Amino acid sequence: MQLGSQLQRNYDGWLLFFSALVTAFFIFIYSSLTTHHIAAYNHFDVHYQLQTENLATISDVTASSQQWLEIEEPVNLGMKTAPYWFRLTLPPTPNEQGRFLLNINYPLLDNVTLYFYNPRTKTVVSQAEGGDKLEYNKRSIMLPSLVYVVPASSEGLLVYLKVKTSGTLKLPMRLWEAHDFLAYSATDNLMLGIFLGILVAIGLSNLFLYITTRSVTFFIYSGYVISLAMTITALYGLGYAYLWPSLTGFQGQAVALFANATLMFAMIFCNLILNVQDYSKKLSKALQILASIFFINVIISFFLPYAFLIRVFLVLLAFSAILTLSIGVWIAYKGSTIARYYSFAWCVLLVSAFTAAVDNLGLFDSPVPSNYLLMLGAGVETLLLVLVLAIDYSHNRETMLEIKEKTLKQEQDILKAREELLDVQQQYQDDLEYKVQERTLELEVALRELSSANIELENLNTIDPLTGIRNRRHFDKRLLAEGRRSRREQTSLSLAIIDIDHFKNINDTYGHSIGDACISHLAQLLQSVLKRHTDDICRYGGEEFVVILPNTDLEGASQVIECMRREVEKDTLEIEGHQLNMTISAGVATAVIAFEAHENALFKHADTLLYQAKKAGRNRIQTDNFTGLTS
Repeated sequence: MQLGSQLQRNYDGWLLFFSALVTAFFIFIYSSLTTHHIAAYNHFDVHYQLQTENLATISDVTASSQQWLEIEEPVNLGMKTAPYWFRLTLPPTPNEQGRFLLNINYPLLDNVTLYFYNPRTKTVVSQAEGGDKLEYNKRSIMLPSLVYVVPASSEGLLVYLKVKTSGTLKLPMRLWEAHDFLAYSATDNLMLGIFLGILVAIGLSNLFLYITTRSVTFFIYSGYVISLAMTITALYGLGYAYLWPSLTGFQGQAVALFANATLMFAMIFCNLILNVQDYSKKLSKALQILASIFFINVIISFFLPYAFLIRVFLVLLAFSAILTLSIGVWIAYKGSTIARYYSFAWCVLLVSAFTAAVDNLGLFDSPVPSNYLLMLGAGVETLLLVLVLAIDYSHNRETMLEIKEKTLKQEQDILKAREELLDVQQQYQDDLEYKVQERTLELEVALRELSSANIELENLNTIDPLTGIRNRRHFDKRLLAEGRRSRREQTSLSLAIIDIDHFKNINDTYGHSIGDACISHLAQLLQSVLKRHTDDICRYGGEEFVVILPNTDLEGASQVIECMRREVEKDTLEIEGHQLNMTISAGVATAVIAFEAHENALFKHADTLLYQAKKAGRNRIQTDNFTGLTS
């Protein structure tokens, strides 16, 4: 108990340490990005309007008198698939060309056309394309986020943006001086690289642990972490920049594909690490179904539109996250340490993912960028789950060591008993040798008594205590002997496996004592049908019986077992005021034993025939001549 309490305190300490470490790391990231690298201008006067047939081109937009709608910055219209026009005013940028950069820090926009417009001359100074429907190497500035060079202007410019996307329509815009943006990007990429590096390292280490230990839990967790890393890579545009820069179609589906894969592995991992099946088979089945749904979503991600997939995913994400968290809390309430840590880790990710989701949908404006929230939640959750895996592995290892110690102690006790027995035997042998001539007659009497006792003990060991007929041990020996005889004499050997129909209902309705009485009564009834002394019936286990019929063909065996079935069907057992009628199902197989272990195959075939008889409606027998396998 003291050791368990000490381990518990150690685990709690590691939990707090990992949480504080990862939280401090992400606070450092956010403070570094927001304090040391501040944009030159980050508050724009933004207006927008829905594109119509009259507003198809930049000329139409600048010439139109249609009223613009004002919107607060940062722009977030939620899930919009229609094209929109946006207009914002830039402050004067009188310095040399290229000193100022306009950054739209949301890599998942599909199509972006940007126009720098001079309101005094009423001309388009420059224009640029962007979005992940444009091949990455065709961008004006090849960075994961959308970055555009601002033309020099002493009077200020208007920026017109034509945006169309299948996901969330967000425009987090900042105007940077070039050197500040480079410093910001370097820090951002460094921190993101460290974060993704940690995830990949954790994923690969668990993959190696799976290879060495063959524990499926390590493999599933490795898949989860790597899928999570790929999801964040796709969200940040890093995958499009470095892994699939020319696959515009794949870029449009990458987030849905990897996010569904992440949740698929998460459902399987939850099922395994919490041993949900030991607590509730229905909940375990529900997790398996959810994992299958996410797997299907991974497949269909290549074919269905992103807008539909991401909506379905968000609904499934909310349901599965709440379900797994509820399961973890419920199992933790039942006393599982693993479930407590798992619930805490999943709760951290759930809160951060929920906040990021509502921010992406435009339902809530978080003071901290949603991508950093997601990184924080994912980082804390990933490291805590590593701790959960370590605890689980430690528990399993301790259990295995306890089993090994117990086994070793049992072996030592057996060896000690054998040594004591050898000592006794040696002493007895010495005494016998010393007194052999004087006690020859007494020894012969003792040996005869010992032989009788052994025979009686052997008989007792082969008798089933409940029914009084032979037991499975006797059956195994008899089957081997009759198999050899059939092979030697080339005579037919028939086996029948008999099972009481719906016996569980008897136990559930009348209790196990009456169930035992039914088994005992049925055993005597079946034995009374056998007429030859060579025929044998044994209780195989539970409500199952086996019948050995040496030198009997299939027709004769079928007649014997059918007679048993009819006797049972018409018999009524009266016990404790109840009248019980039972039926049996049987599988009968006959063969001439031809090779080693043929009799075991014959037994398995009879068992298969029994299953067929029960499947066909019970209260019947199923027979077959079994040819067996070639030797």
